[in-house]
Amino acid sequence: MTEPQAALAWCPFPDAETARDIAAELLGQKLIACANIVPAIESVFEWDGAMSSAQEVGVLFKTTAETLGRLVEQLGELHPYDTPAIMAWSCDASHPSTLDWLGEVVGASRSGA
Repeated sequence: MTEPQAALAWCPFPDAETARDIAAELLGQKLIACANIVPAIESVFEWDGAMSSAQEVGVLFKTTAETLGRLVEQLGELHPYDTPAIMAWSCDASHPSTLDWLGEVVGASRSGA
């Protein structure tokens, strides 16, 4: 088995309760090892041809590259927005203990076990 690679996904939510509920669901499905919930972000964006802004809660999800596609798909299904801003990427470098922890939680390991 190849060594796992860390991956991250970022997504804003309308409120902390929704972010916590979806994070708990994703943890339960073993799609993430952790969700860092960042309170009170202000998002400025264009929507329907007009500039808008909103108070949101940002979440950084920690997972493995192998699980990333399933995470993005499930996050899109669970998210309350019609068009959720979900962005994800694989990490170029991670500490070995971080990789071990991610692998333990989402079902892969550096040792191949």
